[in-house]
Amino acid sequence: MPDIPQVGARDRQAGDHLRIVIPNRPDAAPLVVHVSPKGSDDGDGSATRPFASLVRAQQAVRMLNHDHDVTVALAEGVYRLQAPLRFNARDGGQNGYTVRWEGAPGLRTMLSGGAPVTGWSQIDKQRDIWVARVPVGMDPRQLSVAGRLVQRASVEIPRSAVAFHPWGLEIRDPAWRFLAKLPDQGRLEVEGMSWFTHRHAVVDHIDGDRIVMRQPGWRNNLVGYDTLARPVSVEVARMFLVNALAFLRDPGQWFVDPKAGQLYYKPMPGENMSRIEVVLPHLDHLVSIAGTYEDPVRDLEFRRLHFSHTSWRRPSGPDGYASQQSGAYLAGELVDYPADPIRDCSWGCWSFERMRNRWSQQPAAVQLAAARRIVFDEDRFSELGQIALGIGNNPEANDSGIGFGAAAIEVTNSEFIDLAGGAIMAGGVQPDAHHPSRPEMGLRDIVIRNNRIKGVSHDYKEQSAILVTYASATIIMNSDVSDTPYDGIDIGWGWGANDPGGSAEYWRKQRGYYDQPGNIVYDTPTTLRDTVVKGNRVGRVKQWFPDGGAIYHLSADPGGLIAENYIYDVTGAGGIAIYLDEGSRYVTVRNNVIDNVGGVWLNLNTQSHIAPKRTALDNVATQNWYNGGKINGEWSKYLNNIENDNVKVTGNSWPIEARKIIDSSGVRGTSPTRP
Repeated sequence: MPDIPQVGARDRQAGDHLRIVIPNRPDAAPLVVHVSPKGSDDGDGSATRPFASLVRAQQAVRMLNHDHDVTVALAEGVYRLQAPLRFNARDGGQNGYTVRWEGAPGLRTMLSGGAPVTGWSQIDKQRDIWVARVPVGMDPRQLSVAGRLVQRASVEIPRSAVAFHPWGLEIRDPAWRFLAKLPDQGRLEVEGMSWFTHRHAVVDHIDGDRIVMRQPGWRNNLVGYDTLARPVSVEVARMFLVNALAFLRDPGQWFVDPKAGQLYYKPMPGENMSRIEVVLPHLDHLVSIAGTYEDPVRDLEFRRLHFSHTSWRRPSGPDGYASQQSGAYLAGELVDYPADPIRDCSWGCWSFERMRNRWSQQPAAVQLAAARRIVFDEDRFSELGQIALGIGNNPEANDSGIGFGAAAIEVTNSEFIDLAGGAIMAGGVQPDAHHPSRPEMGLRDIVIRNNRIKGVSHDYKEQSAILVTYASATIIMNSDVSDTPYDGIDIGWGWGANDPGGSAEYWRKQRGYYDQPGNIVYDTPTTLRDTVVKGNRVGRVKQWFPDGGAIYHLSADPGGLIAENYIYDVTGAGGIAIYLDEGSRYVTVRNNVIDNVGGVWLNLNTQSHIAPKRTALDNVATQNWYNGGKINGEWSKYLNNIENDNVKVTGNSWPIEARKIIDSSGVRGTSPTRP
């Protein structure tokens, strides 16, 4: 593409402001704005005098995108953002043109929300602990060392060592009374996980054998399902104390003292602190893309860019992170909070059900809403402190305050690796997500294809690698998902409660969902329909949690298809390959290959305990191959759930048709791995 002549040229006449001189060119001629870490914002955006900042390039684009396609060509290097980039309707292509932000092929072009940490010295030779100066007040939840996320200092505490109360924890094992002597107790955190949640709560102070927790986060973590105090399974439940210098015992862990401006790290074997790259994030997200429903962002593309170094800090506050499932959390004070939540609200209660349609979502590092025809291609997302890419999530999950409303979004040929949260979260969880109050709010035509996702959800382990809540005609295909603590690909939300006619389970007195204000029975379908999950390779997932599946589905999805996927090595924590959970309807599961799954190759939650009421029905599972595991659920004519022609194979003796599916699954063509 030709460079822009005189981009950024100054009109020297007295009183005139800086302006862009648009060359006289045919409409079809694309224009290029150049940016380089070695450039200057006093340049003109040409190849020889590139801009230095992305904000300055953004200003130039707004002067050019009405009459031309515009490419922002980013030279190799690291662009350290001082504030998130915010794109609105002015930043996309206008009048049918397209704006592209592109890195150089084969080179690293990184957008970073962090700053390097240097000047390390060994402060404790015996324990091999090092320290460096950082700006006073810096208190992120993540740290990158040698291009990977490392974990905060933590210790595992037996659940038997404490007793749970609405105010906090009572220390019963004398061995843990040393906690009362720790400094800066208000920065300590408690983390707990069991069946499908990973919960975070912040300590207020410790008084003798009483660990008094900050509210309302602690109280919110005691209600609902799989709670801190009463997990679904005590046998698999684990609890950790996090974020104290005294806990810095294992190599590869760190602690920051924001008041003193000191960062502590215990190196891994072979790490040389005088040479290694350490980055401390200071931004809570990198990019926000949002127009309005009347004027969405259009025709905006990001290619060959590397997004890194963020830290979402809300869990460090009084709300903590009252995880519900895969990036959704409970925040704020509950109405009619039960007097004894541990006794009365550890398997749901009316106060909890009142909030189910009001859950919040974790804001992604790169977030978009009210947008059309947005492309992410050949990008890399790594070392981010939350979900990497959020598409049409709740309004509170977008910096603009606008949510939902994403259509014709493509995420292709990209890599998501080493993330604190999941890779991609599409759709919201509030009423305007499942029954939009205006049509522009719906999510439509999202394509997630040919991506590699590995090693995600380090700090928010309950988050699936890919989640689509409510959307029409989503396609997830030929992606490779591996090495995750929870699910690989999750489709659907709402547990059937928002589908036409509602769910009999939620009428029951025990839950009382429909008795709570705002929770209504709809006679119209949700926006979830025509989802295709095809040709993916999903393995070594579900490493922490028994619940969920390598590919998991919730609620009615007319036209839903799960086909020709290869699922392998799902052996830990329950081992479920394909799981059709509450309210799943109209889903076809066919021609999948399930290899080395220890527990269940196909699970259908038909909720037989409320029979003859019907929930999950009208599903088909046919012509799948598996070499282990069983099938669960009621496959019957009464529910119109059809299971036939599925073939059990001995060992690796896959027939030719199954072998073709294995060989063609996952990333196709050139690997999306970037330098």
